[in-house]
Amino acid sequence: MYNKSLLIENSHKRSEDYGIEKDSNHSKMILHGDELRKALELNKELIEISKPYIDMVVESVEDRDFIIILTDNNGCILYIKGANEIKDELGKLNLKIGAYMDEKNIGTNAMGTAIKENRCIQITAKEHYVNIFQSLTCSAAPIHNSKGEIIGTLNLTGKSNMKHPHTLGLVIFGVTAIENELYRIKANYILNQTYNYMKTVIENVDKGIMIVDTHGKIININELGLNILDKRNHNLINEDINHIIPNFQNVVDKISKNNKPITKEIKLSHASKYKTEVTFKGIKHNEKVIGIVATLTRLKEENKGNNFTGAFFTFNDIIGESDAIKNVITNCKIIANSPSTVLIQGESGTGKEVLAQSIHNYSLRKNNKFIAINCGAIPANIIESELFGYEDGTFTGGKKGGRIGKIELANGGTLFLDEIGEMPLDMQVKLLRVLQEGRVTRLGGGKEISVDMRVIAATNKDLKKEVKRGKFREDLYYRLCVIPIKLPPLKERKGDITKLIEYFLNMKSIKLDKDIPVISNELYNKLLGYNWPGNIRQLENSIENIVNLNGELSVDIIDEYEEKVSTNLTIDNKEILEENIKENIKEKSFNLEEIEKRTIINAIDSNKHNMTKTAKALGISRNTLYLKIKKYNIDVK
Repeated sequence: MYNKSLLIENSHKRSEDYGIEKDSNHSKMILHGDELRKALELNKELIEISKPYIDMVVESVEDRDFIIILTDNNGCILYIKGANEIKDELGKLNLKIGAYMDEKNIGTNAMGTAIKENRCIQITAKEHYVNIFQSLTCSAAPIHNSKGEIIGTLNLTGKSNMKHPHTLGLVIFGVTAIENELYRIKANYILNQTYNYMKTVIENVDKGIMIVDTHGKIININELGLNILDKRNHNLINEDINHIIPNFQNVVDKISKNNKPITKEIKLSHASKYKTEVTFKGIKHNEKVIGIVATLTRLKEENKGNNFTGAFFTFNDIIGESDAIKNVITNCKIIANSPSTVLIQGESGTGKEVLAQSIHNYSLRKNNKFIAINCGAIPANIIESELFGYEDGTFTGGKKGGRIGKIELANGGTLFLDEIGEMPLDMQVKLLRVLQEGRVTRLGGGKEISVDMRVIAATNKDLKKEVKRGKFREDLYYRLCVIPIKLPPLKERKGDITKLIEYFLNMKSIKLDKDIPVISNELYNKLLGYNWPGNIRQLENSIENIVNLNGELSVDIIDEYEEKVSTNLTIDNKEILEENIKENIKEKSFNLEEIEKRTIINAIDSNKHNMTKTAKALGISRNTLYLKIKKYNIDVK
């Protein structure tokens, strides 16, 4: 974290050395006439690209109270937006187009100091050097080109009593949007230049060529590429490649990380007679991947159906070197070729599907289908048809000719049953029968179809407890849990957090077209010390948040992390709950709200009014705790 007081002090010292008078009422340098027109023409692209995003920022504040200013890299004001009344008022302070706001010409102010320090900054009241600006608050951030060079600043200025941290956040948002647009335009120009350079060659080769940007937008494609994709009469320019080649972002991430081409054999759904080999290579600019060249080669005739298995991840994609994760990977490699069912147990966000796909891709079934179904995401009334399929005429509005179920689709491959603990009890009986007999019957049909599949199930629940509660069948549990795999939570993989942070910083910086941010020691230590209840998914989202905000975190997701309070009920709190229930039974009062109210009051007292400990002891979030305190009008003072 930087020391703002020291930064202001140093800026004031520079202003004094530059000979700036504190009573000055205007910049030493203000352009007029031809000189001003020349400066505006030179920065025409920056001005035009910035205007829409400036409008977005202005709409987010009370525009009668603020003006937003765009400068060039020397601090010369290029554009001002805001209500006329505030523009006129601030115009009296000589904040006008053509005025130079760098420290050498007007002393310490947000625009000039942002350029000098190359950082976003908010300067208010007496932090300004000249007296005329000491009634203002200014928030500015430098704008960079694709080489990381400063090309201007964006600044939000208003009366000093309007100071608020969110104004700097709005400026950073505007700058980020402008930089992304500049980068996109530059990248697309390079991609088109790449294609035009190659065009005379690629129209005469026996391969299809596509140029795709990092967001999956097709920039250009040759005639043979259109033929292979069976899109001869279509204009694919600006179309999303994910409609043709799924999981394209994973390809971009892998190439950016490893800097190596990726070759895949896939079956394009619109060209069912052929397999297609696709090789992806990165196009780099300033050491960053800005696009992909996809080379398509049609292979021999193939009539076995779609060859894209549906499993993208391998054990190499699992980041970590802790003993906990190494043991899991070793055991999974050992059992990968076993036909026995596997039950992966682990908290939400630990990567259960990544592990399941890795097992599939390490097995002899890797060239066959990996079919995943989320048992908790499909409504109970249609999960049966999803799993078993149905014959023509079974349902009103059903697909003509019927539909093959997920179990049949997985024949020869792997069926992944995610969130198996959410499967309805009646479906558990039917699934058990399929697992025992190896045959499936479509709904509305009478024919039994033999299936050979490897079943991998996953859950974040304790299925033994679910069995005791009558929520899960005991016979199905033992049928699934032939090979149990426990995926450790991130809090048990402390040595892996550093590597995961590094990996996600790289990946998210590429995804967001931003430089890898510098994280302060304070925040970095918090990331390492936090228990991560949301595991890898939570860490990934947090790092994306940090990359978006250039090294900061918008919300304190690691609130009071150092206390490392257990999320389970303590012995004392269990006793409190039991005592509350006993008291209500004794009084013959079975009002659930009254029991809950007493439990919350006693938990607060037991945890000495520490709301974080109380919430975790009760197994609820702090927001939920406060809502319940309000609901029951509990005095927590």
